[in-house]
Amino acid sequence: MKLDVYIQILTKKLSDNGLATARLDLLILLEDLTRKDRGWLLAHPEFGLTPVQDKQLTKQVKQRIAHVPLAYIRGKSEFYGREYIVTPDTLQPRPETETIISLLKVTLKNEERRAQGVGTNSKVGPWKIVDVGTGSGCIAITAKLELPESEVYATEINDAALKIAKQNAKKLQADVTFFKGNLLEPFSKLQDPSSKIAHIILANLPYVPNNHTINESALQEPSIAIFGGKDGLDLYREMFNQINSKEHKPQYILTESLPFQHASLAKIAKKNNYTLTTTEDFIQVFTIYN
Repeated sequence: MKLDVYIQILTKKLSDNGLATARLDLLILLEDLTRKDRGWLLAHPEFGLTPVQDKQLTKQVKQRIAHVPLAYIRGKSEFYGREYIVTPDTLQPRPETETIISLLKVTLKNEERRAQGVGTNSKVGPWKIVDVGTGSGCIAITAKLELPESEVYATEINDAALKIAKQNAKKLQADVTFFKGNLLEPFSKLQDPSSKIAHIILANLPYVPNNHTINESALQEPSIAIFGGKDGLDLYREMFNQINSKEHKPQYILTESLPFQHASLAKIAKKNNYTLTTTEDFIQVFTIYN
């Protein structure tokens, strides 16, 4: 069977099973399978798959029909232009989360400009950044690679996810220090007082309300990484409580949540002496009251 026939038949099969991105999903799988880019595949409709490739593609299409996330089928996903290992033990990276990195960079650039504006000659930073609930490690690793002079730390309560995060850091040669534990608790156990200070918190915590409807693909991701209590904000409350109990508090906190949760999350932050400075898509930036 030739490539154009594969694309026609399997796209229809995926589409008939409720997959809105049927053709795109199939082309991505074919790119992985043949190691040819999309342009080449579309320009060579006469190309035929080997029996081994045909068997592999049939298996993957069956998985996708069962709404297994594409990232789990492929064992990888892209985030901020880099490829990450992804397994069913981790949440698959999402495009909306990339905004947390963009706003982090903007925030630090504004800090540099502010320092220059008040006439200080001292260098701003290096920043100590903590990614809370790191999952695959994509946020922490990207922060380190985009801001190499920063110190980056990450926490994760799930052993299996932490293992994947460390593999990704090694693969991408990112010097990130990982801790196992609940939110910021690992830092309270460190002996060196200076190591307990974080300038910036990045938090893409589970925020979906328990009764909120999610799609079939998301249902196959780890629920511990998705659901966050009755209103979805339980872990954010816990995190802010942990921060509020610390002697040295971070200057900035960047969070991800659903847009309809933003007002409630801003109230939680305000109660803990943080004010909202920026909102973009799913991401909010909070800074501590001066």
